Amino acid sequence: METIATLNGTAIALTEANRPHEAIDLFHRALEREPGNPVLWLNLGIAQQRTGSYELASDSFRYALNLDVGLTEAWLSLGLIHYEKGEFELSRQCYDTALQQDDSQPKAWNNLGVLYFAEEDYEKARDCFERAVSLAPDFHDALFNLRDVCTIQGDRSAEAECRRALSRLSSGGSSF
Repeated sequence: METIATLNGTAIALTEANRPHEAIDLFHRALEREPGNPVLWLNLGIAQQRTGSYELASDSFRYALNLDVGLTEAWLSLGLIHYEKGEFELSRQCYDTALQQDDSQPKAWNNLGVLYFAEEDYEKARDCFERAVSLAPDFHDALFNLRDVCTIQGDRSAEAECRRALSRLSSGGSSF
């Protein structure tokens, strides 16, 4: 008999293997057995988002949050959907909520920085990227983003430090 854990694990692997349609079926089977599991709803939403079904994904993330308002990944995923739809204020609210719950989330800081970068508020973007890198020195996305904002701001020494850190990471060395 398939367990919920087995269904969830297999579905996550399918999502990561770029087979989200197959994953969605498994998440639904798991949710039939345990409809109050917020992690299953979160994972379903991630698979739906990968298929481009943003409204379904939003609904799944909201359902997960109704079950567990502290599910940071659901706030971040919902924030990304709002960002991609150009709904920057709703995106910011999602990221702010995630950070109010746990401000040690480098992904949340990076995502908020990307939002500020899109709005051309480079100082706030840089603050967010620096916070993300301070929390996770090996976080490639945050380092790339910090490098880019330093380039725009003309801070060549900080840009060069980001480049050195990225080079050390890609060669297998430690950063900072």
